[in-house]
Amino acid sequence: MDISKKKPAYTISSPLRLYLEKFDRDMKLPVSYEGLMHWKEGFPIVDKNGVDTLWESVMYEPSRMEELNQGLTQVYALLKTDGDLSVIGHLRVDRIDFCHFGNSKPFRIRIINQFNDNYDYFYVKIADASRVYGLEFEHILSPNRINYLVDGNSLIEEHIAGIPGDQFVNRFLSMPNFRKVRLAKEFVKFNERCFVRLLGDMRSYNYVIDITPDFEEAQYRVRAIDFDQQCYEGRKNVYLPQFFKENNAIIDFCREIMAPETVTQYKYEERILIKKRYASASYRTNDLLVAIKQDSISTPKKTNQLKTELNKYHKTQEFNNCSTMGEIMAVHLELMLTKPIPQKISSAFNL
Repeated sequence: MDISKKKPAYTISSPLRLYLEKFDRDMKLPVSYEGLMHWKEGFPIVDKNGVDTLWESVMYEPSRMEELNQGLTQVYALLKTDGDLSVIGHLRVDRIDFCHFGNSKPFRIRIINQFNDNYDYFYVKIADASRVYGLEFEHILSPNRINYLVDGNSLIEEHIAGIPGDQFVNRFLSMPNFRKVRLAKEFVKFNERCFVRLLGDMRSYNYVIDITPDFEEAQYRVRAIDFDQQCYEGRKNVYLPQFFKENNAIIDFCREIMAPETVTQYKYEERILIKKRYASASYRTNDLLVAIKQDSISTPKKTNQLKTELNKYHKTQEFNNCSTMGEIMAVHLELMLTKPIPQKISSAFNL
């Protein structure tokens, strides 16, 4: 599937900034993205098999590193404990990594507990408006809560734990105790969630699979980790993970083991859950929609293409009056969440 090789970063607009301030997402931080850019040297990080991870461990002058250690542990406290510094005296920055790959060019900060050597991560990225909208819609409409902070041109994100989808496919699908039906159910729901909220480019390396042991068998949850493609592309199918060849291994066994009636049931269940989450946070969701409708986070060409394709999908002309991706998002969300109970079963994944 064709997708933009390089998506531009969109500046956070005044309406979005006001939204972030209202819901305590915007605050002054002791370290900025720009402040991390001036490292002295770096070396590539390889995995246990010697394969380049595309991350580079970077090093700073000792005096600068001392400043960063203090500032980044404070950022961690703001992210995790609402700024309570009394609980971070035993924490320090163990490593700072940088990734040249991807739109956000992130820094990955590894924080270690000096008492027990336990560690955690968070990320410092360029504050792209598309990504911020994606994070916020994920927080409101998905079953997952997201911690992030914004200060000027800097975005701080917590680490989302899980096994990257491409690694999961390579390592787990052939294991004898793996229950395909449990992942199939979750992937159908994930596919529907992405489409309802127009989150694109969910190739296998842009989501993780979280495994939770249950009293009989493990449960799976698919979680997005890349939110740059929120309401950006013009093709409808970009917002449906099922159409990416990187996900074919999962889609194949979904078709193999799930009846069309079951697929339709799970899709409908997920829309109802999203509708309930929307209702429980209606003021917040509506404030976010007000901001995104005023914003420019795509090109006119892509906006017009998505209007045409969603008009065809919904069998309507309601999108003709939309001039921004945010307006398209609002109309699409309403149509998806008010769809009637399915009466006729079509083939699995027939969208």
